[in-house]
Amino acid sequence: MFGRAQRLAFIGAWLVGAAGAAHAIQDCELDGAPINTSNGNTTAGKTGLIRCKDRDSGEVQREQQLQNGVFMGLVRYYEKGKLLKEHSVNAKGNMDGRAREFVPATGQVLRDALYSDGSEVGLVRGIYPSGQLRRLSFASSEAGSSGERAYVEYTERGQLSALRCADKPVLAPVIDDSKLCGFASAGTPSQVELFDGKGTLRMRVSYAAGKRVRNENLYDNGKPQTQDEIVGNQRTERRFSSEGVKRREVLWLLVERGAVKQREQEFSEQGSLVRDQRWTAAAEPLIDDSFYLNGQPRSKSVYAGTGDARTVDMAQFHDNGQRSMQGRYLAAGRSSRQMPIGTHQSFDDKGVLVAESVYDDKGRVTRERAFDENGKLQRDDEVFEDGSRKAFAK
Repeated sequence: MFGRAQRLAFIGAWLVGAAGAAHAIQDCELDGAPINTSNGNTTAGKTGLIRCKDRDSGEVQREQQLQNGVFMGLVRYYEKGKLLKEHSVNAKGNMDGRAREFVPATGQVLRDALYSDGSEVGLVRGIYPSGQLRRLSFASSEAGSSGERAYVEYTERGQLSALRCADKPVLAPVIDDSKLCGFASAGTPSQVELFDGKGTLRMRVSYAAGKRVRNENLYDNGKPQTQDEIVGNQRTERRFSSEGVKRREVLWLLVERGAVKQREQEFSEQGSLVRDQRWTAAAEPLIDDSFYLNGQPRSKSVYAGTGDARTVDMAQFHDNGQRSMQGRYLAAGRSSRQMPIGTHQSFDDKGVLVAESVYDDKGRVTRERAFDENGKLQRDDEVFEDGSRKAFAK
């Protein structure tokens, strides 16, 4: 008598195969003798081919081999009397060996794969009803590299639409992935174009020894949308408008456990630089500059020091290039909150000093001065902790 797990596996497979005929009643037989596949007593110790037919139409819907009471061997499903799919199972009920799916009307193979104790192994083919290759993948059951490791996909037009490479060529002899994945020419990345179902070029990718080193996504008009490129230990990301104008560029330093942002630039719709940020290899801010659309500086921030003594010198500008403000802040830690220290000055659009504030090492203002349009001192106050003030002693 076969076990409960095997009965459940067989019943589950039957439910999958009979999904298109959920309300049909099947009559099963073994070597011409009626059996009940849900009753282990009718199959115990028996060997042969079970065949199940639709009671109303008499069409074969399922076949499965039985070996000494165990559902093991070939399994076939039919649709209107035509073969729909077939595979084999081992004594544990797991798929083992070749598995195929078909177009019932024509017999065209739609999928062709090999299994080892329930896992796909080797080359797996997916095929369009026309016979054109749709997908080819390579699967491994080895420890540490199990599962799908590489694949290519094609449109019905036969154009390449997707690509994933392994650490070595694995798709031969069906596909020459040594060339596609940059193994054929040492040091020279491959150049691959990917298309959508309408035949429109959607992406350009490059691989070197199986690693993707560049990819470019395209708009409908063929202009670049995004770019991602690796050179040495640096990775560069770019984003473009649909008119082909670069709007953003980010440079990363590749390290053992990921990547550290080194520089980020933002550009206007016309392509002029509007912001430029830089970081150290330890991911600490280094420079943060912004610009007006006329090209003049808008603000500049320069970081220095380490730890609790880390500071940032900031300057802001009028759109004619004249400074409007400058001062220093404490920028300890990763908090965006910064504390003013030292002397901070404000200027008019002619560059004339109009105001000045002095802060102590706790960020408290201690002195304020005001000047007229000619730079002549008008007010000089000492400021106290409670906000009160008095004219600074001369």
